[in-house]
Amino acid sequence: MSTRRAVGIGGFWDQVVRNFFRWFGVIGHEFRTHRGRLFVIAIPMLWLGLFFLVPFVIVMKISLATPLFGQTPPYSALFDHAEDGALTLRITWANYAALLKDSLYLKAYLNSLLFAGVSTTLTLLIGYPIAYGIARATPLWRMALLVGVILPFWTSSLLRTYAMIGILKTNGLINQMLMGIGLIDTPLELLYTNLAVYIGIVYNYLPFMILPLTANLMRMDFTLLEAAEDLGAPPWRSFLQITLPLSMPGIIAGAMLVFIPAVGEFVIPDILGGPDAITIGRVLWTEFFTNRDWPLASGVAVAMLLLIVIPTLIFEYVENRSQGKGKDA
Repeated sequence: MSTRRAVGIGGFWDQVVRNFFRWFGVIGHEFRTHRGRLFVIAIPMLWLGLFFLVPFVIVMKISLATPLFGQTPPYSALFDHAEDGALTLRITWANYAALLKDSLYLKAYLNSLLFAGVSTTLTLLIGYPIAYGIARATPLWRMALLVGVILPFWTSSLLRTYAMIGILKTNGLINQMLMGIGLIDTPLELLYTNLAVYIGIVYNYLPFMILPLTANLMRMDFTLLEAAEDLGAPPWRSFLQITLPLSMPGIIAGAMLVFIPAVGEFVIPDILGGPDAITIGRVLWTEFFTNRDWPLASGVAVAMLLLIVIPTLIFEYVENRSQGKGKDA
């Protein structure tokens, strides 16, 4: 009787000890996992804080100052010490009011959005078939094709943009080819037009659309297309109902990678565009380095950033909520 009781008590305490160590191990694992997540998140947050938030605060501070031409720096201080030692704050909203009064800035914003939107659409139409072909290729061909897509990045974008001049000018490669095959009799005016800007942006940003689309399509189960074909679905229907919805994350990622930097593009419109290709990047350059009006240029930069970031954050919020509802369903 006593032996059974001793054995039972010993087994009970053994179970308690096992549960304790099991619980301690779970807590330690959770702590390590939580600490690891914090460490992984802290690195990009620190990077964004140093190279995005701090410069943004500096530019915001300059946008609230008054321009002082002929001085260094060419703007007033936000904090001023009075004779009695009191600290006063001197800010002005005149720089932001000027953006609403002058139609030049509104035209520059609309042109930038138009160039970025059309160029993003063109890169998607051109890049999607290329990405699909790369995803369906054999591993050896896939590697060769990806190298071909990445190869232009080995050359500076500035040099590649200047090279477009030799292709688009009146005696350039495109006009010579068109005249050689008899499609045109006189050279086309391609250079220094909006069309040249579209061609330059699409050429420079096309890999940013192809690479995320290829990565997304490579993860797709292509046996779904074979199953749809066995069920009698035509290729266009299989694409619209299977391939296109499954590749939507890659489309969104590629569109954002192209659209956001294309809005603030300066080099391509300045080199390839004409006088009508007024973009927000060209306005920023003029205000900063020609007019030396740093506060107004900073206001333009802050307004452009808010114009891009706020819709992007709203889109991400709506997208995350829709995905959350889909998982709950």
